[in-house]
Amino acid sequence: MDTAVRTDGRSRLVDRETLILGVGDVGLLAGLVLVGQRSHGVNPLEQPIASLEAIAPFVIGWLVVAVLAGLYAHTVVSSVTRVARLTTVTWIAAANVGLLLRQSVFGDTAAWPFPLVMTGFGLLLIVGWRVGYTAVLYRTSQ
Repeated sequence: MDTAVRTDGRSRLVDRETLILGVGDVGLLAGLVLVGQRSHGVNPLEQPIASLEAIAPFVIGWLVVAVLAGLYAHTVVSSVTRVARLTTVTWIAAANVGLLLRQSVFGDTAAWPFPLVMTGFGLLLIVGWRVGYTAVLYRTSQ
């Protein structure tokens, strides 16, 4: 018998935990951009395409860098310290990728404090969310 048998019970490409983390990450980043737009007088309901164009570079940057960094691997969520460190480095890289995409591909420009604001608030949100999720998951799994 030369066939492999899967015994872990998982047959899906993306498991529940990865889906929760991905949706949480993308939702927080979209929310951050939308709050920023609202503070500058842009109504996302009146200008949905502009809102999507503002969200897209940061979500794309985050997903690409997070996957390359292995942030959605199961072993990352096993330690609050590991999550905090890896998420911090990943977000700083992803924010820069998003800023580059925003200017080069989407043709958007911004005043000089925007990169600092986006990186800083994104760092607080993403790291806070990821550390909180891991702390709750780690506490309930013991």
